[in-house]
Amino acid sequence: MTSLTAPAHRERSTSVPAVVGRVLLLGIVLAVTVWIVPVMIATKQWLWVGVTIPAAVLFFVLYSTKRFIPGKYIFPGTFFLATFLIVPIVLTVSYSFTNYGDGSRGSKEEAIASITGNSVQQAPDSPLYAMSVGTTGTPTDGPFTLFLVNQQTGEVEMGEDGKKATAADSSDVTVTDGRVTAADGYTMLDPRQINAAYQTISQIAVEVDDTRAIRAQGPNQAFVGTKVLQYDEATDTITNTSTGEKYTVGKVGDSEVFVDSTGKQAFAQGWLQNVGGDNYIRLFTNSKIAQQFLQALAWTLVFAIGSVLLCFVVGFALALTLNDERIRGRKVYRSVLLIPYAIPGFISLLVWSNFYNKDFGLINQTLHLHLDWFGDPTLAKVAVLLTNLWMGFPYMFIVCTGALQSIPDELMEASRIDGASRLQTTLRIVTPLLLVSVAPLLVSSFAFNFNNFNAIQLLTQGGPFAPGEYDRGGTDILISMIYRIAFGGGGSDFGFASAISVALFVLTGVLAMIQFRFTRVLEDIN
Repeated sequence: MTSLTAPAHRERSTSVPAVVGRVLLLGIVLAVTVWIVPVMIATKQWLWVGVTIPAAVLFFVLYSTKRFIPGKYIFPGTFFLATFLIVPIVLTVSYSFTNYGDGSRGSKEEAIASITGNSVQQAPDSPLYAMSVGTTGTPTDGPFTLFLVNQQTGEVEMGEDGKKATAADSSDVTVTDGRVTAADGYTMLDPRQINAAYQTISQIAVEVDDTRAIRAQGPNQAFVGTKVLQYDEATDTITNTSTGEKYTVGKVGDSEVFVDSTGKQAFAQGWLQNVGGDNYIRLFTNSKIAQQFLQALAWTLVFAIGSVLLCFVVGFALALTLNDERIRGRKVYRSVLLIPYAIPGFISLLVWSNFYNKDFGLINQTLHLHLDWFGDPTLAKVAVLLTNLWMGFPYMFIVCTGALQSIPDELMEASRIDGASRLQTTLRIVTPLLLVSVAPLLVSSFAFNFNNFNAIQLLTQGGPFAPGEYDRGGTDILISMIYRIAFGGGGSDFGFASAISVALFVLTGVLAMIQFRFTRVLEDIN
């Protein structure tokens, strides 16, 4: 009787920890969902709301019961695939239909608040505040929040740029000697840090009402001033109260902005808006941009194809040589050849960038040359290909070595009996058989080099650049040109960069499809 009831007792006892663990896990997921969804709704991040709520519901359906066993294993991978791959693709495509970039990252209301807030002027009787600065980010980049203590009433207020000041909860802030010295959730900046970031802090305007705002005056004081520029919601215009000039909404380029009486853009600030397919039209109809795109595409193809071919030829030749059993110490040679592959790529690129230095680089000094490797576009391209060859041939060497060792020796012996030379055997038997297994890896290597951002950015930074050119340098491939458009010296244009990214994504997919179709020919060899 005991032997029959013991297993059931053990099953009940061992299921308790599992039930407790399941309850805790579901509780954590529920708590995180309840906390983060309102935040997303408040910040209007609807895409992430659309991902989080269904994911949380599906999580409860799958893991609250003992059913749906396959789904329990499939869900984690699918969720992270959607979060880290599909959602960024959706965001990139959506941004490609907007004017997202410098001066147009927020809403129209935020743009108006910034325009009018920057026009604040101090009056002789303006109230003063003891100012402290806090941040939820870094002391250098922010975002910054002003903590203000009214010197007359002692009331504590807080506010961010373009938003109205609100009363601070006394339990959340610590006031010492009439100044906020600590605040829950914020890192308070010391005077040295405020001075370092003062250029940004001085531009912050915390709204009091429609006509007044608070601005910083030095590192520890702020004042309430009157807005010279005031917005009229009824007419959708901004008026300069000192001159009487009105600024209306007009279209400049692809975006709506506030313009003066001549139709020119009056302020640097704009707002995020849908521009339809204008970014794509601009890409293919603007002659200068189209020329840059085609030049970058041509060099990208040369770089990707050249890198793959050079690495494959060198790797295959070395693998073929070291596959000969007559060579002694083959393991040592193979180990030495793997050294470039073992060194992290970014270190190799930074070291090689010093080798190409015109004045004291290792290459010029060793060969007694005076070549300006990074100053001449052609030499810079050669330098990129040579460096990528150094970093890539060990991978091809490993792949080809493995493929060669899988080819039966009987085929070699049969070819020699038939009178074929070693060169004929290599070209007509070894190479086709090797390509059967290596061809898909060549396609993937091509796709990798087609978007090999590090090889360009860490070695040449895309240069050399023509005078007055910021978007594309002599060695920029498409992906590095996109980076420069999005973050470069000519200003950030994320919407247009997203449009080029979508075009690059489609182009890469088409090229990969064509290459895989060609590799099917090799299947007949098997």
